Amino acid sequence: MSIAAISGLIVGVVLIVLLLAGVPISISIGISSILAILPIMDFNAAVLTGAQRLFSGISVFTLIAIPFFILAGNIMNKGGIATRLINFALLLTGRVPGALAHTNAVANMMFGAISGSGVASASAMGSIIGPIEEEEGYDVEYSATANIATAPTGLLIPPSNVLITYSLVSGGTSVAALFMGGYIPGILWGLACMVVAFFIARKKGYRSNRRVKAKDAVKIVMDAIPSLLLIVIVIGGIIAGIFTATEGSVVAVVYSLILSFCYRTIKIKDLYKIFKDSAETTGIIVFLIGVSSIMAWILAFTGIPAAISNALLGISNNKIVILLIINVILLVVGTFMDITPAILIFTPIFLPVVTSDLIGMTAIQFGIMLVFNLCIGTITPPVGNILFVGVRVAKTSIERVIKPLLPYYGVIILVLLLVTFVPAISMFLPRLMGF
Repeated sequence: MSIAAISGLIVGVVLIVLLLAGVPISISIGISSILAILPIMDFNAAVLTGAQRLFSGISVFTLIAIPFFILAGNIMNKGGIATRLINFALLLTGRVPGALAHTNAVANMMFGAISGSGVASASAMGSIIGPIEEEEGYDVEYSATANIATAPTGLLIPPSNVLITYSLVSGGTSVAALFMGGYIPGILWGLACMVVAFFIARKKGYRSNRRVKAKDAVKIVMDAIPSLLLIVIVIGGIIAGIFTATEGSVVAVVYSLILSFCYRTIKIKDLYKIFKDSAETTGIIVFLIGVSSIMAWILAFTGIPAAISNALLGISNNKIVILLIINVILLVVGTFMDITPAILIFTPIFLPVVTSDLIGMTAIQFGIMLVFNLCIGTITPPVGNILFVGVRVAKTSIERVIKPLLPYYGVIILVLLLVTFVPAISMFLPRLMGF
């Protein structure tokens, strides 16, 4: 057995064993990667090489956008934005059956896009809309599933930290192009869930009697516009080339701070906790990216991505079959692995396959397909963080929401197949903008 094969075997076996033992993913990746270097060089050189790869992996200008977008999301989450967006969403959904569930879906799409966090969306929207739905007679499971199913849309609708991570790992795919590519799939996800919520609400007889007066409607719109302008300013500035994604993240922080102070929802004394929480989240993500760069080097050395690529292409010469296999693998991976490490590990493995002449997929479309797959894992057991947050906020249990979630899973996977096999869904806007 060659040295490369031994290193590949070590990294695979050790990683799986550590994950099954409950070791945190970042530590598991780091340990397995360092051990995999040992057959190549002695221990001291292995540690030194690992440290060099770690620091080179995080010494990328684009990565600076991640902590700033995290900070902007935390400021928005604490800055009274959610209530204003909910009122605006309720105005849009009107009095259709299940209006409050539709409000939840629309608000999740808007707030998720602003905060960049599906967990923050599920928590904020569930805690505010849930009690209102209960007052109107909605059962807890219906409310919780509508919230859980639509919360991940903000991970696709930009700005999105996971798309920035994919841009880095994929070799510099345009962040602006990925941002534009995420709009239609993210909106289709939300709309598909709204269709399910509509039919369930009509069957259960959930109808809203709320009426909004014209003068109140004007106030609601005016209150929501400043928050919605954040998306226009940041994404518009990036697409127009006024500033980079990194600079746009700083603009998002400044704008969200000014907005929150104007709303008087954040005080100076609140900033310490916001900065602390943002720093902790950033530290986890950046360390994960760093240790994953060690693994990426090992994978390249051992030739594992090329071997998997050849194996998949050897199974069939039918692109539909290969793409279905990749989707199934990613769906399974998403059920037990968080989005960021999954992107870091599987992008270099599958990207060469899908961009081959046989498949002909662009790096942009694959990035959206990859993130879409992994977003589904955030709302499925056993480790779906959005699922757990949504259940906790609704004060129910996973056992009670899994069955009502099944129709949502069905339509979401249907949209995934459209994203996979209809390139225009993720490529129309990027091409329209000249990417």
